[in-house]
Amino acid sequence: MVPGSLARLAGCVLLVVLGSACASEEHRTVEPNVVATYETPFSGTRYPLVIGKFANSSQYNRGLFTEGPDKLASQAKTILQTHLTATNRFTLLDRDNLDELQRESGLTGEAQALAGAKYVVTGEVTEFGRRTTGDRWFFGLFGRGKTQTAYAKVSLNVVDVTTSAVVYAVQGGGEYELSNREILGTGGTSGYDSTLNGKVLDFAIVDAVNHLVEGLEQGAWSVAP
Repeated sequence: MVPGSLARLAGCVLLVVLGSACASEEHRTVEPNVVATYETPFSGTRYPLVIGKFANSSQYNRGLFTEGPDKLASQAKTILQTHLTATNRFTLLDRDNLDELQRESGLTGEAQALAGAKYVVTGEVTEFGRRTTGDRWFFGLFGRGKTQTAYAKVSLNVVDVTTSAVVYAVQGGGEYELSNREILGTGGTSGYDSTLNGKVLDFAIVDAVNHLVEGLEQGAWSVAP
């Protein structure tokens, strides 16, 4: 090989090495899952509402060696508070941060005037789980695929604080899937994606909140005193 060809070959190799060593970065916004009445006009009265206990009665993350608070129930309660507020139909009252609110009220020198609510919304994650399915073409030589599926179901109860009667109840549920396929060495299969848990929980709660608002607007229950 002539010296000129060697120089050109060395230059190409150097460019490939430098190109593979370069780091790339990208970012984008992700559109959130929102309730049906999000940002819709509403001229009625927004009555106060409180979120009570949210439990996880599914078998997920409730093993013998599971320690600490139930993160799934805590996550579900936060998601529910966000979407109930976004319906533009209620005034959500925060009961989880009363100590902090009292301290800040003292710092401003203003006496607290906490509002009460006629109804409390309680909830449960009744079903939650993951499954992974896959297939192979000709023992995996021609290709393979994998699908990760997360599923969830939640229940919401509207409880009258005076009588403790459940005046309305709804359920919501859904599934979230992530699929990958590799064919003759092209494409790829992904590893375990833990973000599917939050996505399907959010999806199920939005479904339940939509049913809750539908019942309110159809007169099945009322938040009026």
